[in-house]
Amino acid sequence: METRTVMQREQESSSSRTSHSMDLSSHTKKKTFTSSDQEVPYSDFYPIIPADVMSVKEILNMENVPRHKTWEILRDTLASDEDYHRDEWTMFGNEAEKLEKGVIRNRRLLRTRVDKLALRKEAQKKASEHLRYLERLSQKVPDFAVPLRAHTVWEGMTVQLSCIVQGCPPPEITWYKDGKPLRRSETPWNYGLQQAFGLNSLEIRRCSPGDGGVYKVVAKSPLGEAMTFATLVVNSFRGATAGCEDSATRASQEAAFAATFPPTWVKEGDSLTLSCSFTSPLLPFQQDITWFRDGIQLLQSCAVDMKTTDNTASITLSAVYKEHEGVYTVCLKTWNGIQESSAYVYVEDSSAAVFGGPGSPLLVQVADINKDYVFLTWQPPSADGASPVEGYYIERCDLSQGQWVRCNVHLQKMCHYPVFGLKEGTKYKFRVRAVNQAGVGRPSKATEPVVTEDPLEHSRTMVVKVHRGKTIVITKDELEGHIRTPFPPTDVHACEVSDTYVVLSWTEPEPRGKEPLTFYVEQSQEGKNTWELASLDMVVNSPRFPVFDLVKGTQYRFRVRAINKYGVSDPSDPSDLICLGKPKGVPSPPSSLMVFRDTDTSVLLEWQEPKDKEGILGYYLYYSETGQGDWKIVNNKPVTDTSFTVHGLQTRKEYVFRVKSVSRAGNSDYSEESLPIVVKAAICVPSAPSAIALLLCTGSEMVLGWRRPRYDGGAPVRGYYLDQKEAGAETWREVNVKAVKERRATVSKLTSGLWYQFRVFAANMVGVGKPSEASEAFLCEKWTMAEPGCPFDLEVREVRNDSLVLLWAAPLYTGQGPVTGYFLEISQGGPESDSWTALNEKPVTDTYYKVSSLEAGQTYRLRVSAVNEAGMGRASLPSEAVVAQTSPDTNNIEVGVDDDGFIYLGYKCDEVDDESECLWNKNYTEPIDDARAQAETRNGRSLLTFGDASEEDLGLYTVEMSDDPSQSSSYVLTAEDLERLKELSHQVRNPLIALKSGWHVEVSEKGEVRLWLQTESLSESAELRLIFNDKEISSTPHRKINFDKAAGLVEVLIDRLGPEDEGSYTAQLRDGRAKNQFTLVLVDQQFRELLALANDKRRDHERKSGPYFQEYLSWSVNEDCEVIIKCKVTNTTKDSTLRWSKDGMKLTQAVYDSPSGVSALTISQFEKKEAGSYKVVVSDARGEDVSTLALLDEEFDKVLQQLSKQSAMSAGPLRVQSTAEGFRLHCSLKYYINYLKTIWSFKEKRMEPQSRTRMGSNVRTVWMDIFNPTENDKGKYSLEMFDGQETHARHLDLSGQAFADALLEHQRLKQEAITEKNRAKVTKGLPDVVAIMEGKSLCLTCFIEGDPAPEVFWLRNDRELPGEGQFFITKEPHCSTITINNVHTDNSGKYSVMVRNRYGSETVDVTVSVYKHGELPPANAVEMGL
Repeated sequence: METRTVMQREQESSSSRTSHSMDLSSHTKKKTFTSSDQEVPYSDFYPIIPADVMSVKEILNMENVPRHKTWEILRDTLASDEDYHRDEWTMFGNEAEKLEKGVIRNRRLLRTRVDKLALRKEAQKKASEHLRYLERLSQKVPDFAVPLRAHTVWEGMTVQLSCIVQGCPPPEITWYKDGKPLRRSETPWNYGLQQAFGLNSLEIRRCSPGDGGVYKVVAKSPLGEAMTFATLVVNSFRGATAGCEDSATRASQEAAFAATFPPTWVKEGDSLTLSCSFTSPLLPFQQDITWFRDGIQLLQSCAVDMKTTDNTASITLSAVYKEHEGVYTVCLKTWNGIQESSAYVYVEDSSAAVFGGPGSPLLVQVADINKDYVFLTWQPPSADGASPVEGYYIERCDLSQGQWVRCNVHLQKMCHYPVFGLKEGTKYKFRVRAVNQAGVGRPSKATEPVVTEDPLEHSRTMVVKVHRGKTIVITKDELEGHIRTPFPPTDVHACEVSDTYVVLSWTEPEPRGKEPLTFYVEQSQEGKNTWELASLDMVVNSPRFPVFDLVKGTQYRFRVRAINKYGVSDPSDPSDLICLGKPKGVPSPPSSLMVFRDTDTSVLLEWQEPKDKEGILGYYLYYSETGQGDWKIVNNKPVTDTSFTVHGLQTRKEYVFRVKSVSRAGNSDYSEESLPIVVKAAICVPSAPSAIALLLCTGSEMVLGWRRPRYDGGAPVRGYYLDQKEAGAETWREVNVKAVKERRATVSKLTSGLWYQFRVFAANMVGVGKPSEASEAFLCEKWTMAEPGCPFDLEVREVRNDSLVLLWAAPLYTGQGPVTGYFLEISQGGPESDSWTALNEKPVTDTYYKVSSLEAGQTYRLRVSAVNEAGMGRASLPSEAVVAQTSPDTNNIEVGVDDDGFIYLGYKCDEVDDESECLWNKNYTEPIDDARAQAETRNGRSLLTFGDASEEDLGLYTVEMSDDPSQSSSYVLTAEDLERLKELSHQVRNPLIALKSGWHVEVSEKGEVRLWLQTESLSESAELRLIFNDKEISSTPHRKINFDKAAGLVEVLIDRLGPEDEGSYTAQLRDGRAKNQFTLVLVDQQFRELLALANDKRRDHERKSGPYFQEYLSWSVNEDCEVIIKCKVTNTTKDSTLRWSKDGMKLTQAVYDSPSGVSALTISQFEKKEAGSYKVVVSDARGEDVSTLALLDEEFDKVLQQLSKQSAMSAGPLRVQSTAEGFRLHCSLKYYINYLKTIWSFKEKRMEPQSRTRMGSNVRTVWMDIFNPTENDKGKYSLEMFDGQETHARHLDLSGQAFADALLEHQRLKQEAITEKNRAKVTKGLPDVVAIMEGKSLCLTCFIEGDPAPEVFWLRNDRELPGEGQFFITKEPHCSTITINNVHTDNSGKYSVMVRNRYGSETVDVTVSVYKHGELPPANAVEMGL
């Protein structure tokens, strides 16, 4: 049997290998797609065995395995074959081979089916797991998207309480009334419970007072539960309550709140004042006004100032800190109890101490005060700054020193800290600063001063009372015995354990003795017998000691020794094992943050506290406008409740909110953002209707009309309910059970001849509002008068400073004929005024009227009367009082054409939402035909767009807000408007590309020509066609075309303009529907000038390739009358040279400043010789440039003229100078040339040269001499200087004192001249120093003048010399000589000659130096005697 099996296996293996090349085995497929034996044990159901391992028989003989019918058939077939082949062995091989092939084929089919089934089951399993995963993802705890709302209804009405619940899986809903569940089987007959698509509602029909109560809905699911509740109030009008007349009188006299303070924001450190006013002066018992903050009464102090007058009360905080944030309440006593008014005061953080720094901590409190130890706690700030808060610094201030000192070196993570090492009996203040990566923040508010003292001091003091009220104070220290060495302390334990420190506490020894005690603290690690000092060199005065620097995870024992001046006690008993605590993590953030509408500027937040709420001190709130991410802080003091009303939001802005939990370990992460909410007031019941009027009476029925409520409660009014009663009766009776939609109703089943009163209620989705005031009594009597009834439903629209529009409804009763018109009356002054003035002389036929010429700020009322052929009917009830004043939010209708060319009327309506819409009408009441125009609202505007505007659309159009009809406007579309708008519509539909700048022609410095134009910005699909002389052109190397679509710029660049470029250029532009074309004509003279300019600039550019003249030679005359010829060169190098020449002759006087490139030639005295041609050449290896200036002929005359002008302008005033001959009139100039013509005038007559006058000039002066002046020479003298173009004059008035002074000076000078002429004087002959050799003779001769002849004296050393002996003197009329014979050294000295006559004298000195033979004479002397 074993051999047969092996043979069968070998045959199966061979057959398998043969078929393997033709077909992919199922085993390979299983490995490719993760086979069943690798992932799911499908073999438990169908055997999967490789074919090359087992034979067919082995497969068929497997027991205890579920099999298909095919397996049974194969096994039976094999069994019959075995019996047959036992007898016919020779046929076995062939038959077995056939069978094997069939079995292999069937096996492969089975294997394929098995693998497909395995794959299908695996796919089904994965799909099931994915569905379960998606189901887990979609799971959500129950939550009420729309909670229950409170309702107030009247008895007999129907009310529906509804809420919307969300959650996955769908939660189970249970209703409760006053805490008892409501089940369908047990609910009263008038209760109906409904549930569909998450909306759960309870309908109560025909409410009775017993239906009132608190209704609650609880939603439960495996993930949690949620609840919502609301109060139902059912009012009944059965019976009336009348008040005591005395009580009403007292209530009318007492004061009540008139105006109170709103929510207030104040910056930290600023002052805060809250005030309220009262309706009347406070009564005596009301004078005691009390103020509270968060329920704690505030008292008068230096920081809190409370004032109360007859009509006002106020409270002022001089400096506000974040600790002062909260709800402030003012209480007023009344006869009926206490009236309160509250508002929240928000305290904002001051500016950060460093940019990005954190806010200041708050609520720093001091606890466990001892002699040298206190324990501080505080709360973390709401503002982390640019990065999270990393820790805190604690600071203390000794009030006796006034300086703040930091207490900790390392940052304190937790919001508590033990402060040790304080001085006993000292006043301290403490404060805390938060720290983040940006730096240290602002300090917190300092604590109140605390005194470090023994907290048990009072227990050691006893007061004993003796007779007559006297007391004796006995201290325990006085009763102590004389204890030397103190006893050990007791009860050593840890009173505060943190992750960074341990605070030890113990009890002082008993008895403690009289001497003061201090303590040593020792510590020992677990398992060790050694003790070490924990307090080191610190003195411990109180039974508290913080231990830092402990090893985490290590347990310690501590003991304490008491010390006094006599010694140290034994150690106390060791404490229990103590180790550092585990770090406390920040709390979890709140969850289920929900936002509800409150008012137009506030919302209500509610959230669920974390599951682990241990240590949570409160919550910080944050808000941001949706999508902006700019988060702002709501509160700077933690809120302890799980709900808070956020004030100060902008109406109709959308916000999101988030919350943090606050603990001593810090602030939590932010909660998930709330759902966005638009800020607007929560809906409520509408206000009461008004102005009930009788419109028609038939004898048994009355038709009533009334005015809409002033406020619809934020939701449209759904209907009205009426009550009626007979005049004088007390009980009101319902008129209608089903709400009336219109503002009029018919009351039936009335008794003719009786008087009735009515009142109206308005109802919206919230409930029924308050009733209107009772109407006047109406007589039920059939109307038969000929005049029409009164109009009704008066409404005011479009209130402006000087106008308004009144609308009304036509009367229901028309009288004997139809209504033909209406008359209007107006009353100024409010409801108390009863003076009415007619507005229109002729009746108006419309049911609206625009009232003009009103006074701004005045109050008006209006009423309307209808007219028919019988006369004027009864006037309507007056309209509501309205103030003629334009609201700041007023918007007007605008008319225009949109981008598609349609005419529209637009109205700005920023506050439109799902609950309000803009209502368009024609003539105020006629609806707009949808076939003519369509209304839509988008982007804060309501548009009425006309499909094809025509004359049919002319008329008055009005728009108003559905929830606020006072926001309204109107516009009259006239034929002129229509024509103008149609033209504009045509332009929009067939637009032209706007031109910013037409064709411009520019020539560059290189001589290139640029033709360009600019239009408005074009799109990427814009196209350009450029036509030149009727042919389209494109860019070439010679002519480039650029088209910048974004800038709308078209330019043509021509590198070298030539004759072939003459012609017209046309740019054809197309951009979508818009198109335009622009033409430039360059021909004839314009083109020739452009060509010449381009060629000149090209040549100039080529010239500037080397050094060149930036400024050519030019001349100028400066203020000093100098002619300056200069030029300026540029693009030079150190090798560049500059050469000046005139008429071919080189000039060297020119100055050249190389850095600036300026070269100048200055001519100080310009004369005719300076005329000529000046030339300057600048050159280097790159090339040269030449500049010439011809100062010839006319140009030379121009220089002279300019020089003459400058000379004349430099002339000083005309002055007189007295001389010995007479007067000299002169004028000083900086430079005078003959080109400047001068004319002298005397008494406005020209003067010519005469015997007594002489004119002259020099380079600096122009003068005229008057000889021997007389009285006739008095008068005004003028000097006129003509520069060739202008005349410059100078004047001198020589008369009066000026003439007298000049004449006197002339006479004096004349006399001095005579004296000087005749005075004795030495004219020549004597040198200053004379040298002569000893032994020689010296002869000195001088020449003398004077009349009469002067006397002559010779002096030696100021003494007269005799004319004898060695000295020989000769005197002649005009000469005198002294001879010194045989001179010797004694003759050296000063010799003088003095001449004298009656006009004066003169002395001349000469020094004589006698030197010996062989000596040299003085260098400066005249040697004589040679």
